[in-house]
Amino acid sequence: MTPNAAASWIRDVTEETFEADVLQESMERPVIVDFWAPWCAPCRALGPILEKLTNEKKGAITLAKVNTEDAPQLAEYFQISAIPAVKIFAEGQLIHEFQGVMPEASLRELFDQLAPSPEMLQEAAAAHAAATADPASAERHYRDLIAKDAEKADPRLGLARVLFEQGRFDEIPEVLEPVGSSGDDGAAADAILARIKLVRMVEKLGDEQALRRRVVGEPKNAQARLELGTVLSAQEAYQDGLAMLLSAAELDFRLAPKQVREVMVQVFYAIGASHPLANEYRTKLARLLY
Repeated sequence: MTPNAAASWIRDVTEETFEADVLQESMERPVIVDFWAPWCAPCRALGPILEKLTNEKKGAITLAKVNTEDAPQLAEYFQISAIPAVKIFAEGQLIHEFQGVMPEASLRELFDQLAPSPEMLQEAAAAHAAATADPASAERHYRDLIAKDAEKADPRLGLARVLFEQGRFDEIPEVLEPVGSSGDDGAAADAILARIKLVRMVEKLGDEQALRRRVVGEPKNAQARLELGTVLSAQEAYQDGLAMLLSAAELDFRLAPKQVREVMVQVFYAIGASHPLANEYRTKLARLLY
């Protein structure tokens, strides 16, 4: 461990402390688990970078360092076949992992996704506020940027979000087509397209309050639960929506393979495939199906 590791957000973790220092800790903030060993040269290259970036976050992220020589059972449990190996936990769930040494720039981007800085959050909020206050101006701005560099993803994603807020769904697929589906930009594009699909799924369904009354009045009505779960998901109340969808599948298994799964898959795209909710409900649905 380097001297920086004395910070409270960087910890040596053992088999005895893993549950408290990783799983319980991840309920409060993301935890990056670095599986390493003293003899491993790539580990010695990666470790200081992880520590540096963790220190920059000043407690927004915890780094848990697991020496595989001292914790062989943990290494076996997580099927560590090569080191360094990094696993990231949030809300008690494994949400991301990689092996080997990544460039510092890529790691910094990952850290910023896990715990955006106040400046990044402020910039995002300002951009959203500007787009909401003057969508026509925001649209012109993004289209000008696209005209200057048609391959750049950020303005296309920004334009797609502005069009989404205006309900101009039919224009969005063409805007996002060059972004593709790979990497973080692809995931962001897929999230927007999934939100469109969810909105379109509810066009012929009842409103939320009417559906809630049906569910209360007919507690065994799985179709009502399916429709309410879909409406909630389209409103971005994802946790409540997923819970309602799962209850529909549990009441009537015939809904699980197609209707419930179809809506849940769009929610998983909308929130991100590695989101803790996606991991949780993907597992729950799989238990019903298989």
